[in-house]
Amino acid sequence: MASSQSSLVATLIANPSQPVVTDDLVALAVRAVGHETERNVLARGIAADLVLSTPAEAKTVEASLRSALEGQPVDIVVQPAATRRKRLFLADMDSTMIAQECIDELADYVGLKAEVSEITERAMRGEIAFEPALRERVALLKGLPVGVVDEIVEKRITLTPGGRALVQTIRKNGGYTCLVSGGFTLFTGPIGAKIGFDEHRSNHLILNGEKLAGLVEEPILGREAKLATLVELRDRFKLEHHETMAVGDGANDLAMLGGAGLGVAFRAKPAVAAAAHARIDHADLTALLYAQGYRADEIVAAS
Repeated sequence: MASSQSSLVATLIANPSQPVVTDDLVALAVRAVGHETERNVLARGIAADLVLSTPAEAKTVEASLRSALEGQPVDIVVQPAATRRKRLFLADMDSTMIAQECIDELADYVGLKAEVSEITERAMRGEIAFEPALRERVALLKGLPVGVVDEIVEKRITLTPGGRALVQTIRKNGGYTCLVSGGFTLFTGPIGAKIGFDEHRSNHLILNGEKLAGLVEEPILGREAKLATLVELRDRFKLEHHETMAVGDGANDLAMLGGAGLGVAFRAKPAVAAAAHARIDHADLTALLYAQGYRADEIVAAS
């Protein structure tokens, strides 16, 4: 077998609610790879590794697998086998660790959800710059009582399946986790704590008494600040580039995803999915554990 340093591993991952990674599907994938492989089941029906025993190009292997498995609800992550386990994890919040966009939920309280959502969508697709788009949306929230945040977190925010297990498993194995968002500390604080992140970073909304002033503190935490956070934490913990992982879905995540050892686009906008090292379109967030080679019995049950 080739040395682990040069070996590639292709991980096939399904959503736990639709466990389609059967022996037959794995056999089909092996034939498509066209290389001798070692097969390892990580979670029955959910995730399996194919470790290539001869040198190959990752993009070629991934393209062959995507062609062979077209139409199957299976995600494919191809990477060097030797450097897959990560020690630093950064995650976007809105539409990644949670299902909602918090600013859109705030806007719903002032009857402007449709207008604000349209701006959010354009910013996440990269059609308009993030910082001015954020200022524009925050201005529309002027006068909104800050107390609605607690109600939104309690009644409207849903955690993305697998997120708590992902964060807690990484931390149990000595990794550091940071929730880094272009959203607001009023949300990243309680949501980060609920998921179990070591720390959170995001933007500060300016208050006028107990109401939103319609302003956000400068400088705005956006695309470059997310990348800067990755670099800062990597240097603080004296980690190699390959020991880092980031996940996100929007254009303001692109620099962070590109700067990580493994940048994962999670149910992302098309431009983000195309640019990221890996993409998850079907599975839940435990996919990021299987991509690191964790087996089902190694995953911490979310408490």
